[in-house]
Amino acid sequence: MKQNTIYRKILLNRELGKKMFAVLIDPEKCNGRHLASMVAYLKISPPDFIFIGGSHISNSINNIIEVIKEEVDSSVVLFPGDASQFSDNADALLFLSLTSGRNPDYLIGQHIKSANIIKQSEVEVIPTGYILIEGGKLSSVEYISNTRAIPSDQIEIIKSTAIAGELLGMHLTYLEAGSGAIQPVSKDVIFRVHNSISTPLIVGGGIDSVEKMLNAYNAGADIVVIGNTFEKDFSKVSEFVNAVKSYNNKEEGTHNNNNNISYIHPDIIP
Repeated sequence: MKQNTIYRKILLNRELGKKMFAVLIDPEKCNGRHLASMVAYLKISPPDFIFIGGSHISNSINNIIEVIKEEVDSSVVLFPGDASQFSDNADALLFLSLTSGRNPDYLIGQHIKSANIIKQSEVEVIPTGYILIEGGKLSSVEYISNTRAIPSDQIEIIKSTAIAGELLGMHLTYLEAGSGAIQPVSKDVIFRVHNSISTPLIVGGGIDSVEKMLNAYNAGADIVVIGNTFEKDFSKVSEFVNAVKSYNNKEEGTHNNNNNISYIHPDIIP
């Protein structure tokens, strides 16, 4: 396995107050002309990360990863729905444990199936606590994993689940409302989780506008993931990428004026 290059990047950006943006691509929904169009827009406006994965994928993901890596200047990170969705062509893998559910197959079972091939690969592995939160409709993750999302008003349970994942050694915490969620993860939930853990926080699901993305950042999200919105119109990618750049530039100016940036010494980064 590779050294923690991408995880180090996440930690350093977080320390500098720089927010990150990821585009989620489901290979089942992106092929042919759609793939060519997507790559063209991503090439012009590359996000920090491109997440590859979905709840159900029947085709190989190797080809799409190869195309993206040849054309787009973004780190490609696997966001697998199960053990079959692994490719050693990716830069990194979110090794997801569905800590909000009680199905052992998605807590450890799928991980055992893929452990040997992952260990032998050159792909960076990032253990990630994956917390599914009710987003207003039944998500594909709930259906496939046979688990229930945590009700969005059960903030203490959500917070405790995030803390438990961190104590178990997860390097990232991912709050997920589900693809195409009617309601994204609330600002209150993000804020409370952010203030309860020390691991970087990813938020996704139901974020279909720049305003909702900025709300997530302001509440404490380090990385925002958007996928469903771009499946309908990839030309919107540039709007979001530019909004993140503007947000970071504004924050950088604030930090510089206050002269309060602190830096992580490289020796303490895993």
